[in-house]
Amino acid sequence: MRVALCQINPTVGDIAGNARRILAVARDAHARGATLAVFPELALPGYPPRDLLDRRAFVDRLRPALDELARDLPPLAALVGFAERNAGGPGRPVFNAAGLLEGGRVAATYRKRLLPTYDVFDEDRHFEPGSAPLVFPHEGRRVGVTICEDLWTQGSEEAVRYRCDPLGETVAAGAELVVNLSASPFSLGKDEFRQGLFRGRAARHRVPIVLVNQVGGNDELIFDGHSLAVDALGRLIHGCAGFASDLAVLDPFAGGSAAAPSRDDEPEVVRRALELGLSDYVRKCGLSSVALGLSGGIDSAVVAVLAAEALGPDNVRALAMPSRFSSPASLEDARAIAGACGIRLDAVSIEAPFGAYLETLRPLFGDRPFDVAEENLQARIRGALLMAVSNKFGPLILSTGNKSEIAAGYATLYGDMCGGLAPIGDLVKRRVYELARHLNAQRPRIPARVLERPPSAELRPDQKDEDSLPPYAVLDGVIERHVEGGLDVEELVAAGFERALCERVVRMVQLAEYKRRQGAPVLKLTRKAFGSGRRLPIAQAWSGILRG
Repeated sequence: MRVALCQINPTVGDIAGNARRILAVARDAHARGATLAVFPELALPGYPPRDLLDRRAFVDRLRPALDELARDLPPLAALVGFAERNAGGPGRPVFNAAGLLEGGRVAATYRKRLLPTYDVFDEDRHFEPGSAPLVFPHEGRRVGVTICEDLWTQGSEEAVRYRCDPLGETVAAGAELVVNLSASPFSLGKDEFRQGLFRGRAARHRVPIVLVNQVGGNDELIFDGHSLAVDALGRLIHGCAGFASDLAVLDPFAGGSAAAPSRDDEPEVVRRALELGLSDYVRKCGLSSVALGLSGGIDSAVVAVLAAEALGPDNVRALAMPSRFSSPASLEDARAIAGACGIRLDAVSIEAPFGAYLETLRPLFGDRPFDVAEENLQARIRGALLMAVSNKFGPLILSTGNKSEIAAGYATLYGDMCGGLAPIGDLVKRRVYELARHLNAQRPRIPARVLERPPSAELRPDQKDEDSLPPYAVLDGVIERHVEGGLDVEELVAAGFERALCERVVRMVQLAEYKRRQGAPVLKLTRKAFGSGRRLPIAQAWSGILRG
């Protein structure tokens, strides 16, 4: 038996294009001697299709496309993920399914049994769970089919909630090989966890497992690929590439063990993930270029470098928009960054519009002192200029805020939060600096002065971020534990943080929820990013601050 791990990058909603990708890879797999080609979960409609599944025309187009694909395939069997109409049955209207294409037809269908409803997943909203395993004969062996979550929860607390064990039932039904069609979103550490999980599943049930995971960016989610095959002893047979399309053809019964794959360090993993997420977001939205405000600060510098690498420097333009409070060094550094990246930089002073705003507002503001109102005016003028460039020339605007600022609300709504994508919005400030140093180690593009000087929004004389925020060294630790770990004040204090700091930061995070609801999508890197996987009310009374 020769199994092809077909790690492809589908586009959500592009049924015809995804079918062409599947067919091209299947032909390549056949040419390499494969007898069974396995594709990712929902490869035909793309994952996650979300409320496209409510569109009858969308779902009804999938089965004819699958039938056509079956007729066009070369002489091999293929497992292709699709959404199947629940025709007349009880429950929800659609199944998350895998079609077995063989002999020019859809020979059998498996329906996903475990439907996750945590973090970014909301599959129970649309899908009806399947009720039975699928095991089919192939090349003298019996192959069992599962889909993603079906193999993620056996032996865990979630398996008790689901009340069924798809892997155990599939093996009990006679499977000698289990394949898993997957669309498992990336987060830091996920590849190592996934490999350990599947090696343990295989060893426990004494059956080889082949996992084929989607790759590519779809909205805020990044899929890292890293498809794999393990033998019945839990030994790794093969690991596919990360953050790239890949095709591997292998015999899961041949024995032997692959060498342990080399692991990139965390900043390199972050770089590869963000560049894939950024490039796919732009491409799949039908765009080709981006623009950003380049202030000379660390955040915009990192975004500029990532954009130039992901899209090519000719597809990136930047605006430096100095005000009366901008230091000469900031403009110098912005020019140095743009030059090193090879991107276009236009310097447009905001002094004239800022002065006009101040004069217009003078009758309303009177003799009230300069404060956050005037500071935010500058950010909003810059946002308006960027959006004007977007309207005139068509680039997608990148928001350059980091997770620390977005969490604490230290970002101006309709100002520096303007944009269609926030590439580094899931990186706390510490990780932004780590990524900047890593990018410079590969090729110096960010001046040392940018890495060394204290961060500043430069919206008033001698301003520093730490005038308004706790030092990032402690702020980041609280934010990571509160946002990503779900710790409230008492738990944060127990973890060693000062109570006053915890109460202040938790309150800031809560008050900024309305801003984040209006912000650009954030590329997800951690186990809990701002976006679809974190759904908290804006109007609420729970702060996690216990009062005696």
